[in-house]
Amino acid sequence: MTRALFVLHTAESSGAELAALRLAVAMHDMSAAPASSAAGTVEVAAAFAADGDVADRMRAKGIRTHLLATEHNSGAMTIAGRSIRRLVVGALGLARVGWELGALAREERASVLVAETTKALIMSAIASRRAGIPVVWHVHDRVTAEYFGAPLAVVVRLFGWLVSSAYIANSEGTANTLARWRRPTAVAYPGVTLRDDLERSPQRPADDVVVAMVGRLTRWKGQDLLLRAVRDQPIEPRRVLLVGGTFFEEPEYRHELEQYVASTGIPVEFTGHVDDPEKYMSEADILVHCSVMAEPFGQVVVEGMNAGCAVIASRPGGTTEIVEDGVNGLLVDSGDRSQLADALARLIADVDLRTTLSTNGRRRAERFDVRRSAVEVTEFLAWIATPKVAR
Repeated sequence: MTRALFVLHTAESSGAELAALRLAVAMHDMSAAPASSAAGTVEVAAAFAADGDVADRMRAKGIRTHLLATEHNSGAMTIAGRSIRRLVVGALGLARVGWELGALAREERASVLVAETTKALIMSAIASRRAGIPVVWHVHDRVTAEYFGAPLAVVVRLFGWLVSSAYIANSEGTANTLARWRRPTAVAYPGVTLRDDLERSPQRPADDVVVAMVGRLTRWKGQDLLLRAVRDQPIEPRRVLLVGGTFFEEPEYRHELEQYVASTGIPVEFTGHVDDPEKYMSEADILVHCSVMAEPFGQVVVEGMNAGCAVIASRPGGTTEIVEDGVNGLLVDSGDRSQLADALARLIADVDLRTTLSTNGRRRAERFDVRRSAVEVTEFLAWIATPKVAR
């Protein structure tokens, strides 16, 4: 049996970590099923460089979960900003943790390491040499100047190519930002757990519409853009839900948003971090995704579709692989306030259009069932872990 060790540098509830959690749980459930097929033969374990909610949730699901070298964690987590010097200093700390990871991989009799973040990739690069097993880089971010800065994007892309045996990308768009020469690549969308038990009311009349945006409060997600587009509306939504918390220095951004709301009187509710945003999506008529940078995938868009919202999403990026413009959602150019305001006005005023997009969106969400992604990744990892002479 193939044994996959998922490697994460943090257990905070963020996009990549939650996607890894859903995938690992789905793969674990599939391998544990009494009637599991040949595709369900990857046993999953996980290793974290810091403890937290995601690790707790993996343990609760019965996945073997390990915490690495806590005495090194503070130094290991110092990579920040776009400075190559800081990258090198932080990488040294991660390399020390990676040495312990290699020992753990041996104890686990792991067949393959799955690095879920760039920091996890550094750890895994060291561990793979010690354990003598391949590394698959599960890429959740576009490796571009937009995300990393121009110099670091080149470094990360080259490093990934040098140390990885293969890639799993969360969208075709993400895959296209990698150095893929002689590196097998699987595109596995960050599957979501589809639910048909979410109760919701029909789409509301124009003067009673609820708009939601789900995601961390950070500038590149564009909450400020949404608020300004709401200000432009001829028919103001009854409520605007900003669902998500803040990390690091982002409380300053939330303060700016709160000041804008106070000065304009827009009916906004800040929920802070919530473990289950689906209940807020089920209350909303319209879900808005308006990142000002190209989104690697946009799993919240799928979640909004599954919850029965009429979705507006920004392009380019992975969202264009989810939304068929005018069929199951509306697409607008990222950062374009006028386009976003026009799309909002169109949906607020037209309850029939919202109903159509909601119905079609629920059907489209079925393509992104996490169980489908689990099968694809299981088969890919089993193939990568097979010795070359046996291929």
